[in-house]
Amino acid sequence: MPFKYPVSRPALDGRELEYVTATVSDGWISSQGPMIQRFERAFADYNSVAHGVACSSGTAALTLALRALGIGPGDEVIVPEFTMVASAWAVTYTGATPVFVDCADDLNIDVTRIEEKITPRTKAIMPVHIYGRRCDMDAIMDIAFQYNLRVVEDSAEAHGIRPVGDIACFSLFANKIITSGEGGICLTDDPRLAGQMEHLRAMAFTKDHSFLHKKVAYNNRMTAMQAAVALGQVERLDEILEIRRAIEKRYDEGLADVPGITLMPPRDVLWMYDLRAERRGELQEFLASESIETRLFFKPMSRQPMYLDPVWPSLKANVFAEDGLYLPTHTGLTAADQDFVISKVRAFYGVG
Repeated sequence: MPFKYPVSRPALDGRELEYVTATVSDGWISSQGPMIQRFERAFADYNSVAHGVACSSGTAALTLALRALGIGPGDEVIVPEFTMVASAWAVTYTGATPVFVDCADDLNIDVTRIEEKITPRTKAIMPVHIYGRRCDMDAIMDIAFQYNLRVVEDSAEAHGIRPVGDIACFSLFANKIITSGEGGICLTDDPRLAGQMEHLRAMAFTKDHSFLHKKVAYNNRMTAMQAAVALGQVERLDEILEIRRAIEKRYDEGLADVPGITLMPPRDVLWMYDLRAERRGELQEFLASESIETRLFFKPMSRQPMYLDPVWPSLKANVFAEDGLYLPTHTGLTAADQDFVISKVRAFYGVG
């Protein structure tokens, strides 16, 4: 039975249907046609970046970015412990090795611990803007400069945070701030990198389409129908972010005095409203009984079976993973919906 108050729900209240209908009517439904370029240009312009390269998912975006930077077997990439596993998988897909750095109190990568993980094989740093909190990019870019490293920003949860690294990668999955259902996009100011990502996403065809492929590539293309949805979303991104800021403020005010709840630091853009909760499992069950969906925090990368490292229980990332969860966070939430969710959290902890 679906939750009355789901964690996420896409906001398709703009011109998405109009654009999809036009795409179908024109017959441009695959990865060709003007809608792809319109979306790429719109999102790049929004972020004041020269080039956008749309693709099939956020994971694909990260993989394309790393491949375009020449990262492969024998190389290492610095990745946060606290992230969704796709960040690490993208590194593994290239044949390189992810090297994990624990998180700080804001859940983002602890920049004070990056340098100790750098070796002669390190080629890049992959900061992840967790739940919409901007990493300390000034410090990260300084480290990258000192060690001649590239920076790939995992911005899957951070639409609205302007990129500063070599390539920024966004997810457009249905639960993200803006969506195309499934999809992703890479942003860069470097025309060579953009061209290489375009080449890699489309099977590395030669210009004469001769079916001789000089490198292993991918079919990571976005369809024009997905791009049509994404374009409608980009047009409303400022509005969506403003609604989400109001959601964050209402949760902050309603939960600030609840014993057993620890509020997390403010977010630059709100993807999910995250908090720490005593008796988390019981709270989650209670909220589910009231038709309120919640989700747990990410688990440390070093706890994942394919990257298992016995240090994981001692990590700060694991401390957060043990008691963190997030509440319904989407633009369809009304003030009354939020008040209901807040009232149930307060009731669980015995606060009127």
